[in-house]
Amino acid sequence: MLRNKHLFIIAVMLFLFACSSQPAGREEPTDTATSGEVRVFVEESYRELFENQVYTFESIYPNAKINAGYLPESEALSRLINDSCKVVVISRDLTPSERKSFESRNLFPISTKVAEDAIAIIVNNENPDSVLSVDQIRSALSGNDSAWSQLNAKNTSGAMNLVFDNKGSANIRYMQDTLLGGKEFSTNVFAVNSNLEVIDYVSKNKGAMGFIGVNWISDNDDPRVQERIKKVKVLAISKDLKKDPEGVKPEQAHIKTKDYAFSRNVYMINRQTRAGLGMGFVSFVAGEKGQLMMLKSGLIPGFPPERTIKVKME
Repeated sequence: MLRNKHLFIIAVMLFLFACSSQPAGREEPTDTATSGEVRVFVEESYRELFENQVYTFESIYPNAKINAGYLPESEALSRLINDSCKVVVISRDLTPSERKSFESRNLFPISTKVAEDAIAIIVNNENPDSVLSVDQIRSALSGNDSAWSQLNAKNTSGAMNLVFDNKGSANIRYMQDTLLGGKEFSTNVFAVNSNLEVIDYVSKNKGAMGFIGVNWISDNDDPRVQERIKKVKVLAISKDLKKDPEGVKPEQAHIKTKDYAFSRNVYMINRQTRAGLGMGFVSFVAGEKGQLMMLKSGLIPGFPPERTIKVKME
């Protein structure tokens, strides 16, 4: 019911914006919901996920061109605010102050939750640990514990090096806000340039702990994913080791139930105030085809595709 209501609202807005006349003196727009060009910036964590969405959308609508760029979350949001793009894909909704900033310019961005994903925590294959608690991750990021032996006396992996994908990324912002209340990380935490570089670094450094978007390792049918999973170990996370010593991994079922501690939402935020290509692309990702792609990738769709079961009556 919620899915139908949200998609109905998007459809009504598309109709109303399409029927609205242009103000006098304003140049007629050249894009529609399925044609023209639009600039979209995507948080780097969701690069492969949205490369597939863009490819499929453009295949269905050959007169449409989605000029997608991939940036850390803070940079993508800055581009939206500065009108360098019409749509961003990030891991949070706009804050009240950000909305007020838009509204002061008579702009009213539309936020659409299109999926639920998570942050996966990976370690080197030679690391003997397979499960850590939320408190242990917090202690490592804050610098209270800086060696693996402080978390597990039997672990001889040495000093911990904690690595993220990008400065200003969604992964960094989420872990800072969730575990440290927005405070800075310890000095042994650093960033490279992408989620793939995190995987590569962890695979080559015994003492490393990496933080990546789970969609880089969640599509079991993708041969690229199979190669990545062989290179590193994905940790199970326990909210309380006494109650749950085995923890859970960032798998689809555990993300859906929120049993996995570091689950989050994926939002598309559109500032386009008419039925242009930006709104058309958001509607596609939130629609049946886009949501099936989310499901296949190992994420939880924001609007789960409906299943129709036919019962044959004798």
